[in-house]
Amino acid sequence: MADQTLAKAGLYFDELNKIRVLEPEVAQQTLELKDECKQFVDKIREFHERADHFIQVADTLSTAVEAEKMKAIGCRNLIKSMSKQREAQEQQLLALIGEKKLELERLRVQYESLHRTDADQLEFIEQFILQK
Repeated sequence: MADQTLAKAGLYFDELNKIRVLEPEVAQQTLELKDECKQFVDKIREFHERADHFIQVADTLSTAVEAEKMKAIGCRNLIKSMSKQREAQEQQLLALIGEKKLELERLRVQYESLHRTDADQLEFIEQFILQK
């Protein structure tokens, strides 16, 4: 009966016979809620730590990817440059070949002309010798 009178006044005894303001069930539920909240906060903290670690790893990888991307762009530009240089060199060599062909043709014509002149002079010498 004393328990009921105290309960009406809002006072309760727990299992250790200590006076409490809350009902033992409510106090137990409060403790359970406190434990669950602590677990939830711990899980949230762990989640934040993992998320921060993931962000760090992603940042590191993105930096590495950007560096490789720049290397690839540089290599591609170098290849394009080398290709253009090769095309320019090919054009120079083709122009040189054309010049050499023209020189060859000029020398061939000069050779034929000199050959004819030589033949004419030999014929003239033979005729001159035969006339004497």
